[in-house]
Amino acid sequence: MKNFANPIIFFDGYCNLCSSSVQFIIQRDPHQQFRFASLQSNFAKKILPQFNISITHSNTVILLHNGNIYTRSTAALKIAKKLTGAWSYMYAFIIVPTFIRDFFYNFIAKNRYRWFGKKEACWIPTTALKALFIEND
Repeated sequence: MKNFANPIIFFDGYCNLCSSSVQFIIQRDPHQQFRFASLQSNFAKKILPQFNISITHSNTVILLHNGNIYTRSTAALKIAKKLTGAWSYMYAFIIVPTFIRDFFYNFIAKNRYRWFGKKEACWIPTTALKALFIEND
């Protein structure tokens, strides 16, 4: 398994909430430490099965960092920890048991299309942001 230099966030490219979250992260990541790949990308199809993650039924954000996979609320909190401003303090919620955090995460994930909508095609980053996205590695 290749160890990537930057943490990689896998997200649902059709989900409006997920795409907005990626844009939110980019704005609060001035050192551009994160890289992004949609769950629909060839890269995700190649990498995630190595971690026994099925992308066809995945309704979670996935963080690949230092050869480790994090999902759901744990991924979200580890991402928040690396953001600028007060967002890094969200990591304090890591002390809440995972099953409680994931209960709320799963509730939002289950309703994300109904509440926030779904795109007909994956979100395409601007030319300036294209370098942060992995499509076919």
